[in-house]
Amino acid sequence: MKLVIANRNYSSWSLRPWLLLTEFGIPFEEVLVPFGPTFDDPDWKRAISAFTPAGKVPALVDGDIRVWESLAIMDHVADLYPDLAIWPRDPVARAMARSISAEMHAGFQALRGACPMNLAWVHPTRDRGPKVAADVARISTIWREARERFGAGGPFLFGAFTAADAMFAPVTARFSGYGIVPDEISTAYCAAVQATQGFKSWRAGALAEPWIIAEDEVDEPVLTDFRPSLSRSRVSS
Repeated sequence: MKLVIANRNYSSWSLRPWLLLTEFGIPFEEVLVPFGPTFDDPDWKRAISAFTPAGKVPALVDGDIRVWESLAIMDHVADLYPDLAIWPRDPVARAMARSISAEMHAGFQALRGACPMNLAWVHPTRDRGPKVAADVARISTIWREARERFGAGGPFLFGAFTAADAMFAPVTARFSGYGIVPDEISTAYCAAVQATQGFKSWRAGALAEPWIIAEDEVDEPVLTDFRPSLSRSRVSS
């Protein structure tokens, strides 16, 4: 299988299936197609369209099969590896895992817009408005309920790592990167996801990337910039 992704530092959707495949030890070939100067760069769109009709990342190429959208990729992988608990085995837990993953896929636009994924920055805590606060409250409720009902077997939402954790992994990065600390359960969960070998590897790769996309460089105070300042340059097409 080939997994087509874009920049690690910015592409939250690319992280999701990459982390799932990595954490479950599923072999795949990575194809990284860096964004152009902007996310709508026509040259990038043409390059990525060789792998997916949607013209977006991520995309999975499995022989003659093309799969795009993170949830579809995860379901395809779950079909290929039924011996792996990619979704929880318990039907009640599995129903919740699929529901919250779909909710993540479709929702939380205010948080995404105000706090784009950027693994290089740490911002101080600040008020980002009622819509972001509502998204944060809903996410922390999801995490708390999953942990309380199904998390006894480990540090993740359903105990062991599942596709639901892969779906929420970029949110943990947003919480940590933008000083969002709703409660102790959320803080512990974010730490657990980011302590996985897959997430640490992804983050190290992100910080080594030479590309900067200006539209995802948030114009607000920062506490820390982890990127090597002398080795980075702006993207050229």
